[in-house]
Amino acid sequence: MSNADVSGAENFPDVALHLQESFLQNPEVGAILQDLAAYAASRLGSPGRECCCEVTVLRPKKPLTTACSNPGAGGMNQLEFEHGDGPGLMAMRTATTVLVADLRLENRWPEYVQAVRGLGFRSLVSIPAGLEGDAQGVLTFYCSQPVALGSNEVDVAETFVRQASKGLTLALRMLKLEETRDGMTAAMRTRTVIDLATGAIMAQNRCSQAAAFKLLRDASSTRNMKLREVAAVVVSSVAGAADTFTYFDE
Repeated sequence: MSNADVSGAENFPDVALHLQESFLQNPEVGAILQDLAAYAASRLGSPGRECCCEVTVLRPKKPLTTACSNPGAGGMNQLEFEHGDGPGLMAMRTATTVLVADLRLENRWPEYVQAVRGLGFRSLVSIPAGLEGDAQGVLTFYCSQPVALGSNEVDVAETFVRQASKGLTLALRMLKLEETRDGMTAAMRTRTVIDLATGAIMAQNRCSQAAAFKLLRDASSTRNMKLREVAAVVVSSVAGAADTFTYFDE
């Protein structure tokens, strides 16, 4: 990792801006993490002392998302989840940095350590990302050389992660807002189509709203179709068109 001196939070001021630009170009979690991993490896690596970075993010009700700067080394964090423990999981669980200065001397997580060593790495450091709410993240840096005692390499990496956490937090916040908007729009579209179908059935059968909705629900169950799909068929048959327009269509 980089041997640059670290004097405070003013270091790596470009990281948050870089992530904001990455989000604007491709607002998708996997793409953002992939860009962050590559950027971290390029900033913290140095000639003769290569490192790669793997980024993992856990969000409520979302699948695990991970990305690695080195495709051949990807999946190390996934290996931790398979075994239920490892430096990245420990870092997220304890909210503290976990350093393995020399993998040859590490006795914890034997299968994980063996796999990492098999890729040619000799040290690693897992640093938790400070994210909002119940979201959790960790950046793990794998280095080709052991970390020397008394070096400031971990301080450098921690400073980078602090700055990266700002940009990552903003990106995840924007993604959450977009997902919420899309969910609400989809719900309103569904509600509109169902209401239109209910009204059509009421008019055709001269029945109450409750009775019309029950007919829709029964048809959904009998045909093994979603309620919205049945409603769309009803509206299309009445309107004489296959497409159903709602005011929530973009």
